[in-house]
Amino acid sequence: MKPSVSKKNKSWQDHYTLRAKKERYPARSVYKLQEIQQKHSLIKKGHKILDLGCSPGSWLIYAARLTTDKGRVIGIDLKPVKIQVPSQVKIITADVFSLDVESLGKDFNVVLSDMAPDTTGHKAVDAARSFNLCEAALSIAQKVLLPGGHFICKIFQGHDFKQFQETVKAAFHEQKIFKPQSSRKASKEIYILGINFKGNSSPIE
Repeated sequence: MKPSVSKKNKSWQDHYTLRAKKERYPARSVYKLQEIQQKHSLIKKGHKILDLGCSPGSWLIYAARLTTDKGRVIGIDLKPVKIQVPSQVKIITADVFSLDVESLGKDFNVVLSDMAPDTTGHKAVDAARSFNLCEAALSIAQKVLLPGGHFICKIFQGHDFKQFQETVKAAFHEQKIFKPQSSRKASKEIYILGINFKGNSSPIE
């Protein structure tokens, strides 16, 4: 059984990796955002997008294609983005926990977060670290989103998942859970969507 499962996983990796290379994306994670977009159409032409945890750049490229040159995409990551990006994309190398959020402005239509912690192999620890990143992403989103804006955030399912889900529900008129087909079936990652931001005047700290 084990060799069969291993072969299946390898096939899965090859499919999305090869597709990403063919379509000139630096990582296959782009297809997760693409699935969300195809179902919910949250990113529009002319939108201003903030991409947290943007390296290696696949979501930046995809978001820029959706917003076109009429929009603007700002990416933030601890790791530098080494690929060439469209002219409407700006990249900031920074830590989300010490980010000067005020300098970004308060006119974003969508905040994306595909941030993930360095995994330890201990599910509870990894989930807790993921939760901390998600809290930081939501806090930033509440400070920069326009009323009616949207939030897309990856989280590892764990003890704090329900708490974060309820927090997103409180800040947005609609909240949804999305598990992309392009995610590994064994993966604990899932995406929480906050749709139609209420414009909360008291961002979460």
